[in-house]
Amino acid sequence: MTVRKLALIAFTGLLFTALGFGSAALAETPTLRGTGDLGIIIERATGQVIIFDSTTKKALFTVSELGDLSHASAVFSRDGRYAFVFGRDGGLSKVDLLTGRLVKRIVQAGNSIGGAISQDGTLVAVSNYEPGGIRVFDSTTLAPVSDIPTDSKVVGLVDAPGNKFVFTLYDSGEIWIADMTLPHSPKISRFHDIGELPYDGLITPDGHYYLAGLFGEDGIALLDLWKPEDGVRRVLHQYGRGEDKLPVYKMPHLEGWAEAGEFLFLPAVGSPEVLIVSRIDWHEVGRIRVHGQPVFVVARPDGRQVWVNFAHPFNNTVQVIDVPAKKIVYTFEPGPAVLHMEFTPRGEQVWVSVRDKDQVNVYDTQTFNLLATIPAESPSGIFLSSRAHKIGL
Repeated sequence: MTVRKLALIAFTGLLFTALGFGSAALAETPTLRGTGDLGIIIERATGQVIIFDSTTKKALFTVSELGDLSHASAVFSRDGRYAFVFGRDGGLSKVDLLTGRLVKRIVQAGNSIGGAISQDGTLVAVSNYEPGGIRVFDSTTLAPVSDIPTDSKVVGLVDAPGNKFVFTLYDSGEIWIADMTLPHSPKISRFHDIGELPYDGLITPDGHYYLAGLFGEDGIALLDLWKPEDGVRRVLHQYGRGEDKLPVYKMPHLEGWAEAGEFLFLPAVGSPEVLIVSRIDWHEVGRIRVHGQPVFVVARPDGRQVWVNFAHPFNNTVQVIDVPAKKIVYTFEPGPAVLHMEFTPRGEQVWVSVRDKDQVNVYDTQTFNLLATIPAESPSGIFLSSRAHKIGL
């Protein structure tokens, strides 16, 4: 081989390396794709998440070593690339959906119950049982930014417009708003005596109202975030009066509530009913008797259907409510221990985790036909990256 040919080969290799086409660079470069149809499945028993593509209905990656995921939830960066996973053991993990790898994991508390990401995407907050309070981190580095102690378990943490976090204090019966305009010096607004044992909270999709469900008494605490100076008022305080309540084996999840048109559909506590509430005056306008104690009551994105799953011993069943008719139109049994349901952004599919069958089922929401089955070990929460663009999710 001539010197000229050797020089040409060497030059070509250098050029490919400089342009990122070397073998190492090719191995590290993720497949060119968007993130709009990606999501994660929590494998609660293994400390892993599965990254999936909802268009092809296939698993892409498994990311491990995320700690205790027995009550895990997730939020997404504003570009949809990263998932922030909140573990029960106080772990906060940042997962890259494109490369399928764990970017960073920290343990920030002893026992946590969820989290939120700020409106501008720069801050991630975690709500804690032990030691209580919330802790706020930089979303890029996971470096600590603020610590907001409460002397109470914190539940129902959501983001709100204006770079605010809203959350509820379980032990003391309060709602707090943390204004993070100055991230290292948050401004706290406190609302006391909202009711006994608030167990969860939700924010309406427009960021206008925050609602906290009450376990210690009937009713819901309502805070108008556009006029917080008016304070908290109680609504639906009569819904369970004088009735024998079911044993609550699993608390309803208010973040799984449903808004469809002018109505809210909420799970009743201790009662096999879905409550229908008017968004106009916050009064109950109806009830739908369902199969058992509802856990998640979730609206299809177009608001035409509401899907409901249930606590033990009826947790093998899902029921579908037709919103205009306000009645159940379909009941089926995906399998033992249905834990979570997640719609694709336009609502043509719903992904259903069936924990004790070690699988996630994908259904067509028009025909209710089973489209695909994804193997997963003890799956629980399912979270799509489209949540990045919704308030409170």
